[in-house]
Amino acid sequence: MRKVVSIALLIMAANYSYGQKNSTNQDLVWYGLFTTFEINKKWYFQNELQERHYITPTAQHQFLIRTHLHRLLGTSGWETSLGMCLFLQNPNDPNAVDKLTVPELRPHLEFAYKQKLGKVTIDHRYRAEARFFHNTNSKRTALEDGFDFGNFRLRYRLQATIPLYKIADKRFLKLKVSDEIHLNAGNKISKNVFEQNRIYTGIGYDISQNLSFEVGYLNWFQQRPNGDFYNRDILRFTVAHKINLQKKEE
Repeated sequence: MRKVVSIALLIMAANYSYGQKNSTNQDLVWYGLFTTFEINKKWYFQNELQERHYITPTAQHQFLIRTHLHRLLGTSGWETSLGMCLFLQNPNDPNAVDKLTVPELRPHLEFAYKQKLGKVTIDHRYRAEARFFHNTNSKRTALEDGFDFGNFRLRYRLQATIPLYKIADKRFLKLKVSDEIHLNAGNKISKNVFEQNRIYTGIGYDISQNLSFEVGYLNWFQQRPNGDFYNRDILRFTVAHKINLQKKEE
């Protein structure tokens, strides 16, 4: 647990030092619905819907739909998944006059490892994404035909889930703390190999064994292609729902 805290503190310190450079502060709200379909003991399918908008002024920022199929790798705590995301990007300036929505396709491959340290659950997630951006005109005011490959992005997330209070059988009030770093790769990347870092802390509540609600704070620190930064404070609401598709034993 000390290692987790140490890593988080080092990344926060790095964010602070970067933040002394040119950075734009923004406030946003994210809403998420995560639905998991349990196929059997080894396979499950997950669908995500996320809406993201600025607070002042209220303006659309992003919307995404992500689907991924997971396979548990024995009883070792490892699993792998393959997925695709449709990502709709609006301007990074909420006061922009031209509010063109640019679609992006993101196929991804992922490996994750879950381990128990006493009552604490530690999750390691390794994800590789390929980013395909919808073509636009030179002024970025209108879409044109086709998609163009942009770059690869490598993501690592370290997360700790800590049960705080047992409400009922298998139902807990939980604290979740995570940190995720994103790195860009590709011949179009020059100044922003480090693309972003996300530090999150939230409180989750199990409404039932198959339904949970979570509210938290996310600091999204992102480097722009020109070398400047966005420093975003985000209030995040998430609902997670599980649906068991396995046939019940008689």
